[in-house]
Amino acid sequence: MAGKLKVTLVKSTIGAIPKHRATVEALGLKKPHWTVEMPDNAAVRGMVDQVRHLVKVEEI
Repeated sequence: MAGKLKVTLVKSTIGAIPKHRATVEALGLKKPHWTVEMPDNAAVRGMVDQVRHLVKVEEI
């Protein structure tokens, strides 16, 4: 777990519960197809796991 994760928002947060919207925003994702690079650690993995139905994750 020492690399980076490439996280892409593939689905809109319209209709998502507020907790999931807040998690997506905390990941730095603002619009669909927006991509960010995050460190691969337990905190980020937990956030990604919470919104796994909205995002696509790649290890880089």
